[in-house]
Amino acid sequence: MGFFDFLQGLERYAEDGSGIARLNLRHDFLIAPLRDALAGARVLDLAAHDGRWSYAFAEAGACEVVGIEGRPHLVERFQQFPDGPAKDRVTLRVGDIFEGMEEALKRGERYDVVGVLGIFYHIMDHFRLMQLVTRFEPKLIVIDSEFALRPGQVIMLVREDPSKDLNALPQTEGQQKALIGIPSAAALEAMADVLGYDVTWADWEQVPRGKRGSVGDYFRAETKRRATAYLTPKLW
Repeated sequence: MGFFDFLQGLERYAEDGSGIARLNLRHDFLIAPLRDALAGARVLDLAAHDGRWSYAFAEAGACEVVGIEGRPHLVERFQQFPDGPAKDRVTLRVGDIFEGMEEALKRGERYDVVGVLGIFYHIMDHFRLMQLVTRFEPKLIVIDSEFALRPGQVIMLVREDPSKDLNALPQTEGQQKALIGIPSAAALEAMADVLGYDVTWADWEQVPRGKRGSVGDYFRAETKRRATAYLTPKLW
């Protein structure tokens, strides 16, 4: 049994066994080890999709989770999730994540944990995102992203189709190709450093080789590889 097995009853996931297996393994690796940090925490979930990770944060002990997602039809899917205390602690807002963060900051909102799960390599304004995130004064920032396997502090530019739900939102009206940037690990570390955060990388090598099939992108040897970074305030 895995945490996300309940998704099997939802239309979007009904015939996506490998996708649910992937989510379950990522949950075991990303969320389960953070239960102490999440206990009683206020969490901001950026690019929340259908709220699956917001739901997971709440189930793991967060007292409140606010998710921001740019596609309204994805937010509507959250209503199909199981009712209960975890769902009650989640609020999903529809809108651009940058505009949503700026509005939240104007209202004086603060968050203990910020989740950046799967969006960091679908944007071009990485440092702006990081600046906004750190203004919430979080004790923990979780970034799960693809990273360019290139030397140095670089950002690799890539075009992708904005009509797909897992890709970038359109950047101009009628756009058929969005431009995104896939940063190197060193680039993220540089951004974190100047903003006062240390970076610790999750050790995905702990996943047994026989169980890596659904998460093969965490083990790529060329071009880009998915990885998980935990950012915590520097102890000066």
